[in-house]
Amino acid sequence: MSRTRSAQPDPRAILRNGLPDRYLTVDDIATMFEVPVETVYQWRKKRTGPPGFRIGKHLRYDPADVGAYVTERKTADQAA
Repeated sequence: MSRTRSAQPDPRAILRNGLPDRYLTVDDIATMFEVPVETVYQWRKKRTGPPGFRIGKHLRYDPADVGAYVTERKTADQAA
């Protein structure tokens, strides 16, 4: 029996159902927000996107921080 779905779950689905049990990668963030990876790096450079941190040379995002960022953006948009 062949499997047609990817072994990796969709990061957006994970966040909707609860926080994942791992830190998110730049690719996860780009997929979640449907933006190019370069945009995620620009957000980090300009300090406008969800806060990330480095583990050695790797950039990671805490799912709780990403959730808080989304909530903050929703609140800001509703207040505008």
